[in-house]
Amino acid sequence: MQPQRLKKAITDNPKKLGNLIDLVNLPSTLRDFLGQSQISRLGCFMRVWSYIKTNNLQDPKNKNVVNCDEKLKSILLGKQRVELVDLPSLIKLHFTKAPKSN
Repeated sequence: MQPQRLKKAITDNPKKLGNLIDLVNLPSTLRDFLGQSQISRLGCFMRVWSYIKTNNLQDPKNKNVVNCDEKLKSILLGKQRVELVDLPSLIKLHFTKAPKSN
C-alpha cells in the first residue's frame, strides 16, 4: 500500500515520476562509483546515500553535512563538504536530459 502523498504525486504528474525511475546509461564517473552501467536517478541517489551512511560520512556535529571521502568527491564535483539539501542536485548533474520528442 502506497502512502496517500505518493499516490497523489503519481496520478498528478506521472511523467515527473518516470524521470526518477527510468533506467539511464551512466557516465564513467558514476559507473565507477556505483559499479553498474545503468540505474535510475532515484536508485543512484539511494546508493549514494547508502554509501554515506555505511562509511559514516555525515558530520557528527551537524548531521546535515556530509564530509566527502575521495571516492565520493569524484562524483560531487570535488567538494570536501556537501550540505544534504544539495546532494540531489549534485547527483542530478550527471544525468543528461533526454531530447524531447514531438
